[in-house]
Amino acid sequence: MEKSPGLNRSLSLIQATAINMIDMVGIGPFVVLGTIVSMMHGPLSIVAWLLGAFLSYMDGMVWAEMGARWPEAGGSYVFLQKLFPGKKGRMMSFLFTWQTSIQAPLVVASAAIGFSTYLQYLVNLKGVGSYLFGEFSYSLGRFGAFTDADLGPKTVSGSVVLLMILLLYRNIQSIGKLSVVLWTITGGTIIWLIAAGIPHFNAAQAFNFSASESSFSLLFSLALGQASQKAIYSYLGYYNVCHLGAEIKNPERNIPRAIFISITGITLLYLGMQTVILGVLPWEQVAGSEFVVSTYFEHIYNHTVAQFATMLVLCIALASLFSVLLGYSRVPYAAAIDGLFFPVFARIHKKHRIPHISLLAMGGLGFIFSLLFKMKDVISAIITMRILIQFVSQAIGVIAWRVRAPGDRRPFKMPLFPLPAILSILIWLFLFLTSNVFFIAGALAVIAVGILIFSLVRFKDPPGNTPAVPPDITT
Repeated sequence: MEKSPGLNRSLSLIQATAINMIDMVGIGPFVVLGTIVSMMHGPLSIVAWLLGAFLSYMDGMVWAEMGARWPEAGGSYVFLQKLFPGKKGRMMSFLFTWQTSIQAPLVVASAAIGFSTYLQYLVNLKGVGSYLFGEFSYSLGRFGAFTDADLGPKTVSGSVVLLMILLLYRNIQSIGKLSVVLWTITGGTIIWLIAAGIPHFNAAQAFNFSASESSFSLLFSLALGQASQKAIYSYLGYYNVCHLGAEIKNPERNIPRAIFISITGITLLYLGMQTVILGVLPWEQVAGSEFVVSTYFEHIYNHTVAQFATMLVLCIALASLFSVLLGYSRVPYAAAIDGLFFPVFARIHKKHRIPHISLLAMGGLGFIFSLLFKMKDVISAIITMRILIQFVSQAIGVIAWRVRAPGDRRPFKMPLFPLPAILSILIWLFLFLTSNVFFIAGALAVIAVGILIFSLVRFKDPPGNTPAVPPDITT
Protein backbone atom coordinates (compact mmCIF):
# COMPACT_ATOMS: atom_id res chain seq x y z
CA MET A 1 0.00 0.00 0.00
CA GLU A 2 1.20 3.52 -0.77
CA LYS A 3 1.68 6.11 1.89
CA SER A 4 -1.27 8.49 2.16
CA PRO A 5 -0.52 12.16 1.53
CA GLY A 6 -3.53 13.07 3.65
CA LEU A 7 -6.13 15.73 2.86
CA ASN A 8 -5.65 18.56 0.36
CA ARG A 9 -5.93 22.29 1.13
CA SER A 10 -8.08 23.09 -1.88
CA LEU A 11 -11.13 25.01 -0.58
CA SER A 12 -11.11 28.77 -1.19
CA LEU A 13 -12.90 31.37 0.96
CA ILE A 14 -15.86 31.43 -1.43
CA GLN A 15 -16.15 27.65 -1.43
CA ALA A 16 -15.73 27.40 2.36
CA THR A 17 -18.39 30.07 2.92
CA ALA A 18 -20.74 28.35 0.48
CA ILE A 19 -20.31 25.03 2.32
CA ASN A 20 -21.10 26.79 5.61
CA MET A 21 -24.18 28.57 4.28
CA ILE A 22 -25.80 25.60 2.56
CA ASP A 23 -25.27 23.66 5.80
CA MET A 24 -26.93 26.46 7.80
CA VAL A 25 -30.01 26.85 5.59
CA GLY A 26 -30.98 23.41 4.42
CA ILE A 27 -34.57 22.43 5.06
CA GLY A 28 -34.46 23.85 8.60
CA PRO A 29 -36.04 27.33 8.29
CA PHE A 30 -38.76 26.09 5.94
CA VAL A 31 -39.75 23.29 8.33
CA VAL A 32 -39.48 25.10 11.69
CA LEU A 33 -40.83 28.54 10.75
CA GLY A 34 -44.43 27.53 11.29
CA THR A 35 -43.57 25.79 14.56
CA ILE A 36 -41.76 28.86 15.92
CA VAL A 37 -44.67 31.15 14.97
CA SER A 38 -47.08 28.74 16.65
CA MET A 39 -45.03 28.60 19.87
CA MET A 40 -44.70 32.40 20.11
CA HIS A 41 -48.29 33.09 18.91
CA GLY A 42 -47.37 35.40 16.08
CA PRO A 43 -44.87 38.12 15.14
CA LEU A 44 -43.00 37.96 18.45
CA SER A 45 -41.42 34.84 16.96
CA ILE A 46 -38.85 37.26 15.54
CA VAL A 47 -37.28 37.29 19.03
CA ALA A 48 -36.37 33.60 18.66
CA TRP A 49 -34.63 34.30 15.33
CA LEU A 50 -32.77 37.29 16.81
CA LEU A 51 -31.65 35.22 19.80
CA GLY A 52 -30.42 32.54 17.40
CA ALA A 53 -28.43 35.11 15.42
CA PHE A 54 -26.94 36.66 18.58
CA LEU A 55 -25.88 33.26 19.92
CA SER A 56 -24.36 32.38 16.53
CA TYR A 57 -22.19 35.52 16.61
CA MET A 58 -21.09 34.96 20.22
CA ASP A 59 -20.36 31.29 19.72
CA GLY A 60 -18.90 31.99 16.29
CA MET A 61 -16.17 34.05 17.95
CA VAL A 62 -15.23 31.02 20.04
CA TRP A 63 -15.07 28.86 16.91
CA ALA A 64 -13.13 31.47 14.94
CA GLU A 65 -10.45 31.71 17.62
CA MET A 66 -10.02 27.94 17.77
CA GLY A 67 -10.34 27.33 14.02
CA ALA A 68 -7.70 29.92 13.10
CA ARG A 69 -5.28 28.51 15.68
CA TRP A 70 -5.79 24.81 14.92
CA PRO A 71 -6.98 24.37 11.30
CA GLU A 72 -7.10 20.59 11.26
CA ALA A 73 -9.60 17.93 10.25
CA GLY A 74 -12.16 17.18 12.94
CA GLY A 75 -13.00 20.59 14.38
CA SER A 76 -14.16 20.14 17.98
CA TYR A 77 -12.34 16.83 18.27
CA VAL A 78 -9.03 18.68 17.89
CA PHE A 79 -10.08 21.78 19.81
CA LEU A 80 -11.12 19.94 22.98
CA GLN A 81 -7.74 18.18 23.20
CA LYS A 82 -5.91 21.47 22.76
CA LEU A 83 -8.08 23.36 25.24
CA PHE A 84 -8.01 20.68 27.95
CA PRO A 85 -4.48 19.20 28.06
CA GLY A 86 -3.77 15.64 29.17
CA LYS A 87 -6.23 12.86 29.89
CA LYS A 88 -9.10 15.27 30.48
CA GLY A 89 -8.76 16.60 26.94
CA ARG A 90 -8.58 13.11 25.47
CA MET A 91 -11.72 12.15 27.34
CA MET A 92 -13.54 15.29 26.12
CA SER A 93 -12.46 14.57 22.54
CA PHE A 94 -13.62 10.99 22.82
CA LEU A 95 -16.97 12.11 24.25
CA PHE A 96 -17.38 14.51 21.35
CA THR A 97 -16.62 11.76 18.81
CA TRP A 98 -18.91 9.34 20.60
CA GLN A 99 -21.66 11.95 20.69
CA THR A 100 -21.06 12.87 17.04
CA SER A 101 -21.43 9.25 15.99
CA ILE A 102 -25.04 9.53 17.20
CA GLN A 103 -25.82 13.20 16.67
CA ALA A 104 -24.37 13.67 13.17
CA PRO A 105 -26.53 10.91 11.63
CA LEU A 106 -29.51 12.58 13.35
CA VAL A 107 -28.66 15.81 11.50
CA VAL A 108 -28.46 13.85 8.27
CA ALA A 109 -31.81 12.24 9.06
CA SER A 110 -33.45 15.60 9.79
CA ALA A 111 -32.52 16.95 6.35
CA ALA A 112 -33.77 13.78 4.67
CA ILE A 113 -37.04 13.76 6.64
CA GLY A 114 -37.56 17.43 5.83
CA PHE A 115 -37.06 16.64 2.15
CA SER A 116 -39.71 13.91 2.21
CA THR A 117 -42.09 16.23 4.11
CA TYR A 118 -41.94 18.99 1.50
CA LEU A 119 -42.06 16.51 -1.36
CA GLN A 120 -45.59 15.64 -0.24
CA TYR A 121 -46.74 19.06 -1.50
CA LEU A 122 -45.89 17.79 -4.98
CA VAL A 123 -46.57 14.06 -4.67
CA ASN A 124 -48.98 12.17 -2.45
CA LEU A 125 -46.66 9.66 -0.81
CA LYS A 126 -49.39 8.00 1.23
CA GLY A 127 -50.06 4.60 -0.21
CA VAL A 128 -46.70 4.50 -1.96
CA GLY A 129 -45.62 1.86 0.53
CA SER A 130 -48.29 -0.53 -0.71
CA TYR A 131 -47.42 0.19 -4.32
CA LEU A 132 -43.67 -0.39 -3.83
CA PHE A 133 -43.62 -3.16 -1.25
CA GLY A 134 -46.98 -4.87 -1.54
CA GLU A 135 -47.80 -7.24 1.31
CA PHE A 136 -44.47 -6.46 3.00
CA SER A 137 -45.77 -2.98 3.92
CA TYR A 138 -48.70 -4.52 5.78
CA SER A 139 -46.34 -6.82 7.66
CA LEU A 140 -44.31 -3.82 8.80
CA GLY A 141 -47.46 -2.11 10.02
CA ARG A 142 -48.59 -5.24 11.85
CA PHE A 143 -45.31 -5.34 13.77
CA GLY A 144 -45.53 -1.62 14.58
CA ALA A 145 -42.49 -0.62 12.50
CA PHE A 146 -44.30 1.72 10.09
CA THR A 147 -47.81 2.47 8.99
CA ASP A 148 -48.50 2.27 5.29
CA ALA A 149 -48.72 6.09 5.27
CA ASP A 150 -45.21 6.28 6.77
CA LEU A 151 -43.56 3.88 4.37
CA GLY A 152 -43.68 6.14 1.31
CA PRO A 153 -42.03 9.18 3.02
CA LYS A 154 -39.50 6.90 4.74
CA THR A 155 -38.55 5.34 1.41
CA VAL A 156 -37.89 8.81 0.02
CA SER A 157 -35.89 10.03 3.04
CA GLY A 158 -33.70 6.94 3.00
CA SER A 159 -33.12 7.22 -0.73
CA VAL A 160 -31.88 10.83 -0.60
CA VAL A 161 -29.30 9.88 2.05
CA LEU A 162 -27.95 7.19 -0.26
CA LEU A 163 -27.88 9.69 -3.14
CA MET A 164 -25.79 12.16 -1.11
CA ILE A 165 -23.28 9.46 -0.20
CA LEU A 166 -22.79 8.80 -3.91
CA LEU A 167 -22.37 12.53 -4.67
CA LEU A 168 -19.73 12.91 -1.93
CA TYR A 169 -17.73 9.94 -3.14
CA ARG A 170 -15.39 12.20 -5.14
CA ASN A 171 -12.38 14.48 -4.59
CA ILE A 172 -12.59 17.69 -2.53
CA GLN A 173 -11.91 19.97 -5.53
CA SER A 174 -15.10 18.77 -7.23
CA ILE A 175 -17.00 19.11 -3.97
CA GLY A 176 -15.87 22.72 -3.53
CA LYS A 177 -17.11 23.70 -7.01
CA LEU A 178 -20.41 21.87 -6.53
CA SER A 179 -20.98 23.64 -3.19
CA VAL A 180 -20.90 27.06 -4.89
CA VAL A 181 -23.58 25.93 -7.36
CA LEU A 182 -25.74 24.59 -4.54
CA TRP A 183 -25.38 27.83 -2.56
CA THR A 184 -26.42 29.87 -5.62
CA ILE A 185 -29.68 27.91 -5.70
CA THR A 186 -30.14 28.24 -1.93
CA GLY A 187 -29.48 31.98 -1.64
CA GLY A 188 -31.38 32.76 -4.84
CA THR A 189 -34.49 30.97 -3.60
CA ILE A 190 -34.65 32.91 -0.32
CA ILE A 191 -33.97 36.23 -2.07
CA TRP A 192 -36.81 35.47 -4.51
CA LEU A 193 -39.07 34.62 -1.56
CA ILE A 194 -38.35 37.97 0.08
CA ALA A 195 -38.63 40.03 -3.12
CA ALA A 196 -41.90 38.36 -4.16
CA GLY A 197 -43.61 39.35 -0.93
CA ILE A 198 -42.63 43.03 -0.87
CA PRO A 199 -45.50 44.25 -3.15
CA HIS A 200 -48.00 42.37 -0.95
CA PHE A 201 -46.41 43.29 2.40
CA ASN A 202 -48.67 44.46 5.25
CA ALA A 203 -46.49 46.08 7.92
CA ALA A 204 -49.31 46.33 10.47
CA GLN A 205 -49.83 42.57 10.20
CA ALA A 206 -46.11 41.69 10.26
CA PHE A 207 -45.39 43.79 13.36
CA ASN A 208 -48.61 43.23 15.29
CA PHE A 209 -46.82 42.18 18.47
CA SER A 210 -50.01 42.53 20.50
CA ALA A 211 -51.08 39.23 18.94
CA SER A 212 -48.19 37.49 20.68
CA GLU A 213 -47.74 36.52 24.28
CA SER A 214 -45.59 39.39 25.55
CA SER A 215 -45.66 38.76 29.29
CA PHE A 216 -42.20 37.66 30.42
CA SER A 217 -43.49 34.87 32.61
CA LEU A 218 -42.07 31.43 33.22
CA LEU A 219 -44.33 30.03 30.48
CA PHE A 220 -43.08 32.68 28.06
CA SER A 221 -39.47 31.84 28.94
CA LEU A 222 -40.12 28.16 28.29
CA ALA A 223 -41.84 28.96 24.99
CA LEU A 224 -38.98 31.26 23.97
CA GLY A 225 -36.42 28.62 24.93
CA GLN A 226 -38.06 25.90 22.88
CA ALA A 227 -38.80 28.24 19.95
CA SER A 228 -35.20 29.50 20.01
CA GLN A 229 -34.00 25.92 19.99
CA LYS A 230 -35.82 25.44 16.69
CA ALA A 231 -34.34 28.69 15.35
CA ILE A 232 -30.84 27.68 16.45
CA TYR A 233 -31.28 24.45 14.50
CA SER A 234 -31.61 26.62 11.39
CA TYR A 235 -28.39 28.52 12.19
CA LEU A 236 -26.24 25.50 13.02
CA GLY A 237 -23.47 24.98 10.50
CA TYR A 238 -21.59 28.29 10.83
CA TYR A 239 -18.70 26.24 12.19
CA ASN A 240 -18.71 23.52 9.50
CA VAL A 241 -15.60 25.10 7.98
CA CYS A 242 -13.72 24.13 11.17
CA HIS A 243 -14.41 20.45 10.56
CA LEU A 244 -12.75 20.91 7.17
CA GLY A 245 -9.81 22.89 8.59
CA ALA A 246 -7.20 20.66 6.93
CA GLU A 247 -8.75 21.33 3.51
CA ILE A 248 -9.08 25.16 3.69
CA LYS A 249 -6.63 27.46 1.91
CA ASN A 250 -5.05 30.18 4.11
CA PRO A 251 -7.08 28.91 7.10
CA GLU A 252 -5.89 31.48 9.65
CA ARG A 253 -7.74 34.18 7.70
CA ASN A 254 -10.38 32.27 5.78
CA ILE A 255 -11.89 30.24 8.63
CA PRO A 256 -12.92 33.30 10.73
CA ARG A 257 -14.06 35.12 7.58
CA ALA A 258 -16.18 32.20 6.42
CA ILE A 259 -17.81 31.94 9.87
CA PHE A 260 -18.85 35.60 10.15
CA ILE A 261 -19.80 36.08 6.50
CA SER A 262 -22.02 33.01 6.82
CA ILE A 263 -23.74 34.18 10.01
CA THR A 264 -24.32 37.70 8.69
CA GLY A 265 -25.70 36.58 5.35
CA ILE A 266 -27.99 33.92 6.79
CA THR A 267 -29.26 36.23 9.55
CA LEU A 268 -30.34 38.85 7.00
CA LEU A 269 -32.05 36.20 4.89
CA TYR A 270 -33.88 34.60 7.84
CA LEU A 271 -35.10 37.89 9.31
CA GLY A 272 -36.24 39.03 5.88
CA MET A 273 -38.01 35.74 5.21
CA GLN A 274 -39.79 35.67 8.60
CA THR A 275 -40.90 39.30 8.32
CA VAL A 276 -42.14 39.12 4.73
CA ILE A 277 -44.06 35.87 5.21
CA LEU A 278 -45.87 37.26 8.29
CA GLY A 279 -46.59 40.43 6.34
CA VAL A 280 -48.27 38.43 3.58
CA LEU A 281 -49.97 35.56 5.43
CA PRO A 282 -51.86 35.72 8.76
CA TRP A 283 -49.73 34.19 11.49
CA GLU A 284 -52.44 31.62 12.25
CA GLN A 285 -52.15 30.32 8.68
CA VAL A 286 -48.36 30.19 8.93
CA ALA A 287 -48.56 28.30 12.24
CA GLY A 288 -50.96 25.76 10.80
CA SER A 289 -49.17 25.10 7.50
CA GLU A 290 -46.96 22.08 6.97
CA PHE A 291 -45.60 23.64 3.76
CA VAL A 292 -45.16 27.31 4.71
CA VAL A 293 -43.10 28.32 1.68
CA SER A 294 -45.36 26.48 -0.75
CA THR A 295 -48.46 28.05 0.82
CA TYR A 296 -46.81 31.48 0.63
CA PHE A 297 -45.98 31.26 -3.07
CA GLU A 298 -49.39 29.80 -3.89
CA HIS A 299 -50.99 32.81 -2.12
CA ILE A 300 -48.88 35.32 -4.09
CA TYR A 301 -48.88 33.57 -7.48
CA ASN A 302 -50.60 30.27 -8.17
CA HIS A 303 -50.26 26.54 -7.58
CA THR A 304 -47.85 26.04 -10.48
CA VAL A 305 -45.39 28.64 -9.19
CA ALA A 306 -45.73 27.15 -5.70
CA GLN A 307 -44.77 23.77 -7.12
CA PHE A 308 -41.66 25.26 -8.73
CA ALA A 309 -40.71 26.98 -5.44
CA THR A 310 -41.20 23.69 -3.62
CA MET A 311 -38.77 22.01 -6.02
CA LEU A 312 -36.19 24.69 -5.16
CA VAL A 313 -36.74 24.02 -1.44
CA LEU A 314 -36.10 20.35 -2.15
CA CYS A 315 -32.83 21.30 -3.87
CA ILE A 316 -31.86 23.30 -0.79
CA ALA A 317 -32.57 20.31 1.45
CA LEU A 318 -30.29 18.18 -0.73
CA ALA A 319 -27.59 20.88 -0.59
CA SER A 320 -27.69 20.93 3.22
CA LEU A 321 -27.53 17.16 3.43
CA PHE A 322 -24.53 17.29 1.10
CA SER A 323 -22.70 19.81 3.33
CA VAL A 324 -23.58 18.08 6.61
CA LEU A 325 -22.27 14.69 5.47
CA LEU A 326 -19.13 16.33 4.11
CA GLY A 327 -18.21 18.07 7.37
CA TYR A 328 -19.12 15.38 9.88
CA SER A 329 -17.37 12.61 7.97
CA ARG A 330 -14.08 14.27 8.98
CA VAL A 331 -14.68 13.92 12.74
CA PRO A 332 -14.36 10.12 13.19
CA TYR A 333 -11.47 10.27 10.70
CA ALA A 334 -9.59 12.77 12.89
CA ALA A 335 -10.26 10.70 16.01
CA ALA A 336 -9.13 7.48 14.33
CA ILE A 337 -5.77 8.84 13.19
CA ASP A 338 -5.23 10.09 16.73
CA GLY A 339 -5.91 6.71 18.35
CA LEU A 340 -9.26 7.59 19.92
CA PHE A 341 -11.59 5.77 17.53
CA PHE A 342 -11.64 2.59 15.48
CA PRO A 343 -8.59 2.52 13.13
CA VAL A 344 -10.69 1.65 10.09
CA PHE A 345 -12.11 5.21 10.15
CA ALA A 346 -8.62 6.57 9.36
CA ARG A 347 -8.64 5.07 5.88
CA ILE A 348 -8.27 7.46 2.94
CA HIS A 349 -9.67 6.53 -0.47
CA LYS A 350 -6.77 5.78 -2.81
CA LYS A 351 -8.18 7.73 -5.74
CA HIS A 352 -10.36 10.50 -4.29
CA ARG A 353 -8.29 11.25 -1.14
CA ILE A 354 -11.36 11.42 1.12
CA PRO A 355 -12.09 9.59 4.43
CA HIS A 356 -14.51 7.24 2.75
CA ILE A 357 -15.08 4.76 5.61
CA SER A 358 -16.13 7.61 7.88
CA LEU A 359 -18.38 8.98 5.14
CA LEU A 360 -20.06 5.61 4.64
CA ALA A 361 -20.56 5.09 8.39
CA MET A 362 -22.11 8.53 9.01
CA GLY A 363 -24.28 8.18 5.92
CA GLY A 364 -25.32 4.64 6.79
CA LEU A 365 -26.48 5.58 10.29
CA GLY A 366 -28.23 8.64 8.86
CA PHE A 367 -30.08 6.33 6.50
CA ILE A 368 -31.25 4.14 9.41
CA PHE A 369 -32.26 7.13 11.58
CA SER A 370 -34.22 8.67 8.69
CA LEU A 371 -36.36 5.54 8.70
CA LEU A 372 -36.86 5.40 12.47
CA PHE A 373 -37.49 8.93 13.75
CA LYS A 374 -39.80 11.93 13.29
CA MET A 375 -38.70 15.50 12.52
CA LYS A 376 -39.74 17.22 15.76
CA ASP A 377 -37.94 14.63 17.91
CA VAL A 378 -34.81 14.71 15.77
CA ILE A 379 -34.42 18.51 16.04
CA SER A 380 -34.76 18.55 19.83
CA ALA A 381 -32.32 15.66 20.21
CA ILE A 382 -29.75 17.30 17.90
CA ILE A 383 -29.64 20.55 19.88
CA THR A 384 -29.87 19.22 23.43
CA MET A 385 -27.30 16.46 22.93
CA ARG A 386 -24.56 18.84 21.75
CA ILE A 387 -24.84 21.70 24.22
CA LEU A 388 -22.74 20.53 27.17
CA ILE A 389 -19.85 18.64 25.59
CA GLN A 390 -19.40 20.71 22.45
CA PHE A 391 -20.63 24.29 22.82
CA VAL A 392 -20.40 24.98 26.56
CA SER A 393 -17.15 23.04 27.03
CA GLN A 394 -15.45 24.82 24.14
CA ALA A 395 -16.41 28.27 25.41
CA ILE A 396 -15.13 27.40 28.89
CA GLY A 397 -11.99 25.93 27.36
CA VAL A 398 -11.20 29.08 25.34
CA ILE A 399 -11.47 31.20 28.49
CA ALA A 400 -9.20 28.77 30.38
CA TRP A 401 -6.72 28.74 27.46
CA ARG A 402 -6.48 32.53 27.48
CA VAL A 403 -5.80 32.51 31.23
CA ARG A 404 -3.39 29.55 31.11
CA ALA A 405 -1.38 30.64 28.05
CA PRO A 406 -1.86 34.38 27.46
CA GLY A 407 1.17 34.54 25.16
CA ASP A 408 0.12 31.68 22.87
CA ARG A 409 -0.22 32.48 19.16
CA ARG A 410 -3.78 33.45 18.23
CA PRO A 411 -4.32 34.44 14.57
CA PHE A 412 -7.84 35.56 15.53
CA LYS A 413 -8.74 37.08 18.90
CA MET A 414 -12.35 37.58 19.84
CA PRO A 415 -13.16 41.21 20.66
CA LEU A 416 -14.32 42.11 24.19
CA PHE A 417 -12.91 38.86 25.60
CA PRO A 418 -14.27 37.04 27.62
CA LEU A 419 -17.76 38.56 27.18
CA PRO A 420 -18.73 36.71 23.95
CA ALA A 421 -17.70 33.35 25.44
CA ILE A 422 -19.59 34.02 28.69
CA LEU A 423 -22.74 35.11 26.86
CA SER A 424 -22.50 32.02 24.68
CA ILE A 425 -22.31 29.78 27.76
CA LEU A 426 -25.32 31.46 29.41
CA ILE A 427 -27.54 31.23 26.32
CA TRP A 428 -26.60 27.61 25.64
CA LEU A 429 -27.41 26.69 29.24
CA PHE A 430 -30.76 28.53 28.96
CA LEU A 431 -31.61 26.46 25.89
CA PHE A 432 -30.52 23.25 27.63
CA LEU A 433 -32.55 23.89 30.78
CA THR A 434 -35.70 24.85 28.85
CA SER A 435 -35.57 21.67 26.76
CA ASN A 436 -37.97 18.78 27.25
CA VAL A 437 -36.97 16.68 30.25
CA PHE A 438 -36.82 13.57 28.05
CA PHE A 439 -34.14 15.09 25.82
CA ILE A 440 -32.16 16.46 28.78
CA ALA A 441 -32.10 12.97 30.29
CA GLY A 442 -31.10 11.49 26.92
CA ALA A 443 -28.20 13.95 26.54
CA LEU A 444 -26.91 13.18 30.03
CA ALA A 445 -27.26 9.44 29.39
CA VAL A 446 -25.16 9.68 26.20
CA ILE A 447 -22.44 11.50 28.17
CA ALA A 448 -22.56 8.94 30.99
CA VAL A 449 -22.25 6.00 28.61
CA GLY A 450 -19.38 7.72 26.82
CA ILE A 451 -17.49 8.25 30.09
CA LEU A 452 -18.02 4.58 30.95
CA ILE A 453 -16.67 3.44 27.57
CA PHE A 454 -13.66 5.74 27.85
CA SER A 455 -12.85 4.40 31.32
CA LEU A 456 -13.12 0.76 30.21
CA VAL A 457 -11.46 0.82 26.77
CA ARG A 458 -7.70 1.17 26.61
CA PHE A 459 -6.94 3.76 23.96
CA LYS A 460 -3.40 4.27 22.74
CA ASP A 461 -1.54 7.52 23.33
CA PRO A 462 -1.73 10.09 20.53
CA PRO A 463 1.22 10.22 18.11
CA GLY A 464 1.79 13.92 18.81
CA ASN A 465 0.14 17.27 19.33
CA THR A 466 -1.01 17.47 15.72
CA PRO A 467 -2.78 14.42 14.32
CA ALA A 468 -0.95 12.95 11.36
CA VAL A 469 -2.08 10.28 8.96
CA PRO A 470 -0.17 7.07 9.69
CA PRO A 471 1.25 5.07 6.80
CA ASP A 472 -0.42 2.04 5.26
CA ILE A 473 -4.06 3.05 5.79
CA THR A 474 -4.94 3.85 2.19
CA THR A 475 -7.37 1.56 0.41
